[in-house]
Amino acid sequence: MDYTPDPETGLLTEEYVDVYGIPFSIIPFKGRPIKKKAPEDKPKNHVRFLEGRAKYEIRFPVVEGFAFALRKNLIKADIGKMETLVLEPNTEPTAVFVKPTVGYQVGPPSALGPGEFAEQNREEYYHSIHTQTIIFEIARQVVWALVGDDKTSPDPKSNPKLRLQSRHRLFPQVLSLVQEYVKRKVEWRGCNRCELGHEKYVQRLVERLIVAIEPDDAAGEQPLMPILNRYKPIGTTGEVDFKTTRRCHATRKSHINQVVLDTARWEASATFHLEQSKKVAFYARNDHLGLVIPYEYFGISHGYEPDFLVRMND
Repeated sequence: MDYTPDPETGLLTEEYVDVYGIPFSIIPFKGRPIKKKAPEDKPKNHVRFLEGRAKYEIRFPVVEGFAFALRKNLIKADIGKMETLVLEPNTEPTAVFVKPTVGYQVGPPSALGPGEFAEQNREEYYHSIHTQTIIFEIARQVVWALVGDDKTSPDPKSNPKLRLQSRHRLFPQVLSLVQEYVKRKVEWRGCNRCELGHEKYVQRLVERLIVAIEPDDAAGEQPLMPILNRYKPIGTTGEVDFKTTRRCHATRKSHINQVVLDTARWEASATFHLEQSKKVAFYARNDHLGLVIPYEYFGISHGYEPDFLVRMND
């Protein structure tokens, strides 16, 4: 594409493309004037790195995000200050009586009619599951709420410093906290311990733990560590190679032969001062380099793309 404005109108010039296989002869459209010579719309400039300027190469990490490094990956939670979980067997039925339906029935269900009632209760559920299985499932849900996975994001109420930590390192510690909470803070009221596996109790326990769990940073604040792209951890100016129809400014102190001028003044002015400054050893414009600095603002992820990379003289 050509971004050079028409000197007469000050507007961008029209550009056309010839598409083969589409019967435009029967479709009315405004195309390229037949008698007018087709404008030159091929790329005019080849922007690439120069092997002879290898000493000006700039390498940089390809960072996808940041995570707080846990010292020894330890976490903690003040179980004693957490709210007690009370099981409530008297707020919902624990058994139901059912009977088979025979023939057609008009109107609402009725207890009248043939057939014996059968009791359905929770005894079969109690025999089919173990308390330790329930505790493991609660710990699993807590870990997933803390760090998320490829399909789900961490719970907004969880501590941001725990996100992107290793699940296999967190799980044993979370499991220990769940066991301590069940031992100290669950009021059973004579219920079978398998009642803890009901969804409403599991959700309450998970929500309380993800709020209470935090990094054990008694030795000081955790360092913020970058997360590099696993497929391309390092970027370099030695891979720049593209063509453009835009105007360019030649370089002398850059590994890349030209700087593309996207605006009328900014890139040209910046390039001029970088070339003239004695404090600048070499530089490169962040064009087709892919250098993005990730950051969060009010919980929303953003990416900052600097215009230039500059190596200063010592």
